[in-house]
Amino acid sequence: MPYPPRLAHLATRSVVVAKLVPTYSRAHNLDEEEAAQRLSLALRGTLLPALLDAAWTAMKGKTKRLDDEGLLEKVATTLKDRPQRPGRVVDVSPGWSAFLVLADLEAGTASDAARRVMESPEGRQRGQAGVVEVGAFLAAELTRGR
Repeated sequence: MPYPPRLAHLATRSVVVAKLVPTYSRAHNLDEEEAAQRLSLALRGTLLPALLDAAWTAMKGKTKRLDDEGLLEKVATTLKDRPQRPGRVVDVSPGWSAFLVLADLEAGTASDAARRVMESPEGRQRGQAGVVEVGAFLAAELTRGR
């Protein structure tokens, strides 16, 4: 696990769900409660560690003046008052679309056709690119504020 264990303690599944729900619910035309349930289910497996890894990589790439502990403190400060603060809604790009399909697969709501597409070499590549893009979004959400 390349990201520090403390990041997983700060950016828990419920925190990550809160950051992603607005975009997920808008993209799927769902109310936020249903979207949160689906995302929470999707993030029970390997998708959450993959997102945290991508977010950590993005955080490390953005700052040169903060060490690992400083970055973690920035995340802790951002989440201190409102850890469940919803993330911003973003326009869905191809990377986000691939991530949303991965989330649907993990939640068990995607079709067999979507599964076959994501199991292809190009689908796996697009899925990985989507995780990286959403990880960068998550990094920005976890470090914005103070």
